[in-house]
This record gives sequence, C-alpha cells and structure tokens, in this order.
Amino acid sequence: MSSVKKKEKNIVKSGIKLSILTLLSRVMGLIREATKGFFLGTGALADAFGVAFLIPNLLRRLFAENSISVAFIPTFRSYLEDGKTKDNRSETQEFLNATFTLISFLTTIVVVLGIILTPFIVMIFNVTDFNETVILTRIMFPYLLVISIAALFQGILNTMNIFSPSGFTPVLFNLCVIVGTIVLSKYTGNAARAMSIGVITGGVIQALFQLPFVLKTGWKVGFTSLGKTFRNPGTKRVIALIIPTIIGMASYQINDMVSTALAGNVGEGVVSSLQYSLRLQELILGIFAVSIGTVILPNLAGLARQEKWEEYNGMLLNAVKIIAMICIPITFYSLITGTELISVVFKRGKFDAASVASTFNVFIFHISGLFFIAVNRIVSPAFYAQGNTKLPTLAGIISMVSDIILSIVLSIYMKGPGIALALTLASVINTILLFVFLKYLKCADAKKIALSTILYCAKMIVFSVIAGVPVYFAHKIFVEKFASLGNMLGNGLAVIASALIFAVIGIFLLIVTKDKALVAVKNKITKRGAEK
Repeated sequence: MSSVKKKEKNIVKSGIKLSILTLLSRVMGLIREATKGFFLGTGALADAFGVAFLIPNLLRRLFAENSISVAFIPTFRSYLEDGKTKDNRSETQEFLNATFTLISFLTTIVVVLGIILTPFIVMIFNVTDFNETVILTRIMFPYLLVISIAALFQGILNTMNIFSPSGFTPVLFNLCVIVGTIVLSKYTGNAARAMSIGVITGGVIQALFQLPFVLKTGWKVGFTSLGKTFRNPGTKRVIALIIPTIIGMASYQINDMVSTALAGNVGEGVVSSLQYSLRLQELILGIFAVSIGTVILPNLAGLARQEKWEEYNGMLLNAVKIIAMICIPITFYSLITGTELISVVFKRGKFDAASVASTFNVFIFHISGLFFIAVNRIVSPAFYAQGNTKLPTLAGIISMVSDIILSIVLSIYMKGPGIALALTLASVINTILLFVFLKYLKCADAKKIALSTILYCAKMIVFSVIAGVPVYFAHKIFVEKFASLGNMLGNGLAVIASALIFAVIGIFLLIVTKDKALVAVKNKITKRGAEK
C-alpha cells in the first residue's frame, strides 16, 4: 500500500476515534443547551447568559484555538522533527515552558481588564437585562485563562498524535455545566448564574484532566521568566505566525459581536434563538469537521516539512471529500426534519412552541451553510501546515466584512433569519477565496483539488435530492402518525424513521457508484486496510 493511502487511512482511523468522542461531547452539549432551554427559554435571561458567555468565548477562540492550531502545533512539530538529542530536548522543553508562560501572562491581563471593563463591553449588545449580563460576564471571564491552558495541553497531545483525552474533556465540561445548573440554581438567585459557575468549573476540569496525559508523554509545563519567554526562538516564531491570524480571528470575533448586537436590537429572544440554532449546526461540525481538521493538521505539517507534495494533496482532497459526503446529505435531511429536531432537543420547560418556531426560522439558513463552514475548517490547515497564515487571514477578513454588511442589510428585512443567512453567504465567500488562494501554496494542486471538489459536491447534491424526495413525504406521515405519543417520543420516532430511510437510500447510491470516500471509511472501520 502506498504511503499516501496509509496516511489517508490513518486520518480516517484517527478521525473516527475522535469523532466518537466528539459525538459524545456534542450530545452532551445539546443536553446542556436543552437544560438551558428548560430553565431560561428564549427570554431576557437567556439572552443575558448568551451574551455573557459569548464575550470570553470569543476571546478563547482568539487566544486558545487560533494560537494552538495555527502557530503552536507546527512549531512544536518542527522541534520534535529536528532530532532527539539531549540539547534538542532541552530546547524543546524551554519552548514549552515559554509558551505556557506566554499564554498564562497574556490571558491573565485580558481577564483582569475584561472584568474591569465589563459594563462598557456589555453596552455594545443592547441586552434587556443589562445588570444581570454584567454579573454573568464577570463570573465567566476567568474561563478564558483556564481554557487557554487546556488548549495548550491539547496542542501538545495532538502534536504527539494523542487525541482521545482532549476529545473527552468537552464531555466533562458539559457535564459540569448541566450538573451545576440543576444543583446550584436554587442557591444562586437564578439558573443563569448557576450555569456560569458550571462554565468556570468545567474549564478548570478540562485543563486538569489533560495534565497527567501531557506528563505521560515525557514533557512538562512550567513557568519561566518573561525575558526568556519573549527571547525564546520558538515563541518568537509562534508570535510571528499568530500576529497575522490575530487580525483575521479578531475580524471573526468582531463579526460575531456585531451579529449578536444586531440580534439584540432586532428583538427579545433573537440572540438565544440564533445560539440554539448554531448549537445544532455545531453538533455536526464538531463531530466531523473539527475532528478531521484536528487530525489532519499535524499530518499536513509533517508532509509539508518533508516536501511530500503528492501525499499532501491526496490527504487534503480525501478529507474534503469525506466532509462533502457527510455534510451535504445531512443538510438536506435537516431542512426536511428541522422543526421536529428542534422540538425533540429543546421543547420543554420555558422553551415552548414559539421558541421552536423562532429557532427553526434561523436554523434553515444556518444549516444551509454547513458544508461551507466545515470545508473551511479542513482547507485552512493546508495553509497553516506550510506556515502561510496571511492568505486564510485575508479570506477571513473579506468574509467578515461581507457578513457584517449582509447582516446589517438582511436583518432590516428578515430580522434573525437574515443574520443567519448572512453567515452562510459569508461562509460561501470564504470557501471560494480559500480555493482560489490554494494556487499560491507551494506545490498544492489547486486546480485538481477545486475541480474534484466541485464534481463530488454535485454528485452528493444529486444523491441527496434522490434520497430527500421520498423522505419529505414520508416524514409528514410519520409526524402525523406519531403525534399522539407526545413531543419527545412522537417527534423522536418521526426523526429516526426519516433518518433511516434517508440513510438507506443514500448509502445504497454510494455503494452502487462505488464511492471512493465511502470505501476509505469502510476499509478503516473493517480494518481491511491493515490486512492488505
């Protein structure tokens, strides 16, 4: 078997492992959101918590996810590949200590300033309950510090090709939020404050849980002086790599803040409806796109460093096809069964029929952009693996500006659904730009990758339509037939029955056409690749 095929199969194998863990964490995330829906619904308090959690979460993406994926992993990987001499190991350990110090120092400063300036930050969002939003934001701001440290631990483990511990930590986080909300709500004045305490607790647990696994790899983390931190060649490289993407990521965060502010101005409950909708979308993104993106980055970085460009192109194209095979059919299915999906997950307590309707109205536009958001998370690592952060940053900035303009215009005419549609259209623009920019990457066969992706997506659209037509009519019958069984059981059975029909037809079409992406997944699951 060629090395490129082995690499592709390893992506599938690691992706399947991580996807199972991520599936569990996303299910727990849905339960967390369902708990939020039960206690808070889509009212003013739900909007207050949504904005309060949004602020440190946006900064988390900037300091944690961005710095680790774009800068730390490729740099740490280069240290590991330079050799295993005593001197090299000492230099690598110094780099890890310097990075730990850098992240801790910067995030602590941001947390302190954030807590002080919270009232001024919250003013931007025009929430109904201003005072409660300020309290909740201050409770959750330290989450940025602990989750950034957790992200560093994840980066160390992922670079060492250890994915399971980091894949499991979100399960613990969601469990902390759920239990915290249920247990503490009667002591904290309202459920939103209980959820906020659960968020902080969950972040601490995420960091502590990974630490033993990091130590088991033989590497340690500790503090060093700020002088050594900023003089360290590795941290200098990390900073050099991350500065352009901070601009791009900041543009994403500004984008989210503008969208949330617009939602707050559109009307009460719109902020929370958008967040409930995004949670359903992120379930699928987290299971597949994030999992494959997490696995593919260290491998692409290694191939780029070794200049194995044929394997590099093959790995990237295979990952994109797997994403298309999954996301496009799920989009069609979700458009058909969206109301019932939302009802099964959220409709209880304060989350009533009106909440279901408002969430579905934005969900249909969010889910339509699923493939584009997912493929962006797969293609971007192709740039990061070669140390190119400027092009995806440029694509992100253009996408952000487009989203803000579209959100302002469409929210006037469509309110919440307009904001959701703007995000999808901006994601399409981002995807187009990334594929155009691929031609500027060293030895990336942009034309082949783009053409193969377009043709494969067209195939998946045709298959999804063929599977979707009978499911569209069957689903209506299922909903009526099971209506007497109540929301959870009745709508649940309708959703499952429709999913089975859709899956059977879709898989049949893939088998008949001998789809290569399906074969790759099937071979890894059945371990046929190991037998060859």
